[in-house]
Amino acid sequence: MEVSKSVAALWAKKSSTDTQQYWLPLISHLIDARNTINWLFNHWLSDGQRQLLMGTLSEEQTQQLVKFVGFVHDLGKATPAFQMKQSYDRDADLDEQLKARLTHGGFLKLNDLCLASAKQSPHARAGEAILENFGVPASIGAIIGGHHGKPESSQPYGQLQDYTANYFQSDNQSELQQPWKQVHRELFEYGLASSGYQEVTEIPDIQQPQAVILEGLLIMADWLASSEYLDQDQTIPLFPLISLDQSWQDIDPTARFQQAINAWDLGGEWHPQQLSSADPYKERWGFSARPVQRTMTAAIQDTLDPGMVIVEAPMGLGKTEIALVAAEQLAFQTGRDGLFMGLPTQATTNAMFDRVTEWLAFLAQSQGEDFPIKLMHGKAQFNQTYRQLPNAANIYATENDIEDEKENETGAVVVNSWFSGKKSILTKFTVGTIDHLLLMGLKQKHLFLRHLGLSGKVVVIDEVHAYDAYMGQYLRKALSWLGAYHVPVVILSATLPKDKRNALIKAYLRGKYGSKFKKQLQAPTDWENAQAYPLLSIVDGCQIKQITEFPGKSDQQPMGITVQRIDSEDADLIAQVVDKISDGGVAGIIVNTVKRAQQLAQLVPHDVKLMVLHSAFLATDRARQEQALQAAIGKNGTRPERLIVIGTQVLEQSLDIDFDVLYTDIAPMDLVLQRIGRLHRHQIERPVALQTPQVFLMGIQAGHEYGDGNEAVYGKYLLMKTDAFMPNQLTLPTDISPLVQWVYDPTTDGDIDGIAAAREKSDADLEREKQKAGVFQIKNPNLRAGATIHDWLGRSLGNVDTDEQKANAAVRDIKETLEVILVQRTSAGNCLLDGRRLENVAPQEIAQQVIRLPAAITPDINQAIQDLETLTGRYFGDWQTSTWLKGALALPMDEALTTTFAGWRLAYTAKLGLSYVKDDDGG
Repeated sequence: MEVSKSVAALWAKKSSTDTQQYWLPLISHLIDARNTINWLFNHWLSDGQRQLLMGTLSEEQTQQLVKFVGFVHDLGKATPAFQMKQSYDRDADLDEQLKARLTHGGFLKLNDLCLASAKQSPHARAGEAILENFGVPASIGAIIGGHHGKPESSQPYGQLQDYTANYFQSDNQSELQQPWKQVHRELFEYGLASSGYQEVTEIPDIQQPQAVILEGLLIMADWLASSEYLDQDQTIPLFPLISLDQSWQDIDPTARFQQAINAWDLGGEWHPQQLSSADPYKERWGFSARPVQRTMTAAIQDTLDPGMVIVEAPMGLGKTEIALVAAEQLAFQTGRDGLFMGLPTQATTNAMFDRVTEWLAFLAQSQGEDFPIKLMHGKAQFNQTYRQLPNAANIYATENDIEDEKENETGAVVVNSWFSGKKSILTKFTVGTIDHLLLMGLKQKHLFLRHLGLSGKVVVIDEVHAYDAYMGQYLRKALSWLGAYHVPVVILSATLPKDKRNALIKAYLRGKYGSKFKKQLQAPTDWENAQAYPLLSIVDGCQIKQITEFPGKSDQQPMGITVQRIDSEDADLIAQVVDKISDGGVAGIIVNTVKRAQQLAQLVPHDVKLMVLHSAFLATDRARQEQALQAAIGKNGTRPERLIVIGTQVLEQSLDIDFDVLYTDIAPMDLVLQRIGRLHRHQIERPVALQTPQVFLMGIQAGHEYGDGNEAVYGKYLLMKTDAFMPNQLTLPTDISPLVQWVYDPTTDGDIDGIAAAREKSDADLEREKQKAGVFQIKNPNLRAGATIHDWLGRSLGNVDTDEQKANAAVRDIKETLEVILVQRTSAGNCLLDGRRLENVAPQEIAQQVIRLPAAITPDINQAIQDLETLTGRYFGDWQTSTWLKGALALPMDEALTTTFAGWRLAYTAKLGLSYVKDDDGG
C-alpha cells in the first residue's frame, strides 16, 4: 500500500552519534509492530493463550484484531505534540532536519508552533483519544492508551476538544489542522485495511482478561519492534533506525521483519505430548512410580477441563516428580508450552532449579530442541548451574553452520539474554521465588507482561503452607487471575489446613467462572472438610474431585515419634543435647530467630562439631554451609560421629537432611511437622540410643506463655493450639492431616485457658493483614461485558515499578532492607573477609559477598543508603566502572571483622554469621 507524502514525513524514533544522524519513519515502525505482534500471535503464544484471546471470536477475527492494535498502537505519534518533541540527546540539527521534512510533507507554519500543554497529550493517551473519535470500542482504545505499561484511569473524554492544538496544531485554523486530520484518517484506514477490516464497526469488544493479555502481547511486540539490536555490541540487528538521507521506501518491511525474527527466535518451542510410557517416572528419573504417584498421575490424566490440582502427601514421597509429570499432562491437555515453578525462598529455588533443569533436559533431548530457562531471584547470577548454561545465541558453532547444527542438535537447556528485567517472566520455563507469582496481584507498571508470561505456562506452587496470611491474600488474587486465563495450577504441600485448601480452590473458581461459581459447582458431599491423607483434590471444569484411596500407600512405613516438652535455660539445653549424642549422632536444633540460633551456637563446646545455618550469612558462606550440610547429613551423606546443627526456618524448607534427634522451638503445627520431617528421614543405621525418633519441643512455659520471640514471629493463638493438640506420641504420616486440621479449625478451641483473647487478637491481626494487602492490589477479574482495563492499575506503590526489592517487600509484608557487600579494611589494604586482596579478586566474585542488613539497623533506610554511598564512594570509587559492582553498597569492617554503623556494633564470623548489638558509645 502507498502512503501520502505527509504520512511518509512523520517520525517514530530519532537519534544521533558523533558522525551520523538516524531516524525511523512512523509508518515503518507501525508496520514492524504489526508484523511482530502477528508473528507472536501465530508462533510465540501457546495454543491455550490463543484460545483465551479468541474468547467468542473466530481465529480470523482475533488475528485481525491483533494486527490492528499492533499497527495503530503509536497512532498518537502522528500529532504536533509528539512530532515537535526534542531528541533525547538534544541534537538541534536533527530536530530541524526532521521538521523540514514535515514541512515538505505538507505541514504548515511549524516554526511558529508553541504548544502550551503538550504534556497533557502523551502519545499513548493521544492514540486512544484519536481511536475513540473514530468509533473504536473502549475496550480496544484502552489497550492503546496503556501500551506503555499503565492504562488511563478512564476514557480520555474531551482530549480533542480541550487540547485541540496538541492534535491538530491549532485550536481553530482549519488550514493548519487539515494535514493532521488527513494523516490520522489515512493511518487509521491503513490500519483497518491492512488488518482485514472494511469498517470500524467490525472491530469487536473484548472481555477484560482478554484485554490484559492482548495488552501484554502489544507491549512485548512494541519492545521487540523497538529493539535495534539483539546484543549490546550491536552486531546482531533487529529493527535498526535508518540514516537521515533514507526514507520509508528504502526499507523492505518483509525482509526487515524476517531478518529480525530469525535473529531473535533462538529458543525451541515445547510441544507437550501425551504420556507414552506406562511408567513416566522410570523413564525420567530411573525409579518405578510409587503407588501414590501412579494413582495421582492416572487421576490427573482423566481430567477433561483441568484447572487446579492440589497434592497433599507426606514429606519425602516424591511430590516434585508428581508435579513435573503433571506439568506435562496439563500442558498437553490445555495447550500450554511452559512452566513456572514457585518456591518460598532463594535456597529452595536453587535446589529446585537443578531438578527442573534435569527434567527439562530430558524433554529437550526427547524433542531435539533447545529450551530456554530462567532462574528468577535476586541472586540468580551467582547460581553455578545457571551461569554454566549456554546462551541461546551462542549454542551453534558459526552463523554458517546454524542450519546444519539445528538439524543435528539433540536438544539442550539454554538461556536467552533478551528475556531480562521485566521480560524475564516471558521465558517459557522459569523457576523462581513465589514473589514472581504473587506480583500478579500488585499494582505495578507493565504488570501486563507478568500476566502474559504466566498465562502461557503450567504453574506449580511448592510448599504452599509456608505462606502467611498477608502473602495468602496475594496468592489468592493471583489464582483468581490464573483461573480467568484457564491456566492449570499444581499446588504441593505436606501440611495444608483445610481452610487454606478451600480458599485456594474457591479463588481459582471465582476467577474462571465469576462470583456466582457456586451455582455451577459439582462436588462431593462435605468436600470442604476432607481430612484423608494423602489427598488429591482436582478442579475439573466446575467439578471438584477428591482422590482419597491409594492402593499400596503403606509403601511409606508409619514412624512412631516421641514428643517431650522442655523449658530449659540455654546452657542446660546445650548440655542436654551434647549428652544426647555422647555416644554418637546428629542433633538438629531449629529455632525461630537468628539471634537465638547465634546465642545457642556460642554455648556448644569446642570439641563438638557444630554447623549453623540461617539467613544472616554472606551469600557465599551460606551456599558453602548448605553444601557442607548436604554432604554431611543429606541422602547418602558421610555422617560425622557427632554433630550439632543449629538453624532457623531455612532448615524446615530447603534441605533434604536427616537428624537423629530434633529439638525445635514451638511453632504452628504444620511448621513443626515440617521440621519433624527432617527427623529419621532416610533408612540408615543410627546410634543405639537414638534409634527411636525423639522430638523435644522448646519454649512452652507455664501459663500458656511461649516467649516474646516466638509469639512475635507466629502469634500466640496458633502456638496455644499447637501446644494443646501436640501429643506425646506421634505416628507419621498418619497423624499429619488430623493434627493440622485440628489446630487451624476454630471450632476446636474448646476450653483452652485464655484462648478467647488470643483468638480475638489473631482475628484482628488477620483482618489488618487483609486490609493492608488490599491497598495496592489489583481487583479480581471482571468478566462483565464491556469491562475495560481502564484504572486497572489505579494508584501504584511509589517506585515499586522499578525496584525489585520494594516489590518483593510489598507482597511479603516485610520491611524494606538493604544488601551490602562486606569488605575488610586492613593495614595491608582492602580485602574480602577471607583475607584475599580485592585487586586480586574478580568483580563478580566481590559482588557475591553480599548480606542483607537486619531491618532494626536501618529504620531510616534513605539515611542508611546515603551513609553507605558515602563510604563506598570514599573507599571503592572504582566500583562505579564495573558492570558487576556499579551501584553496590560497601560496608567496610576492621581486621577483627567488626564495625559500627547507625548506632549498632556489627560483627561477622563464618561460623555464626552477622550479629549486632546496640553500640553504647554511639547512643
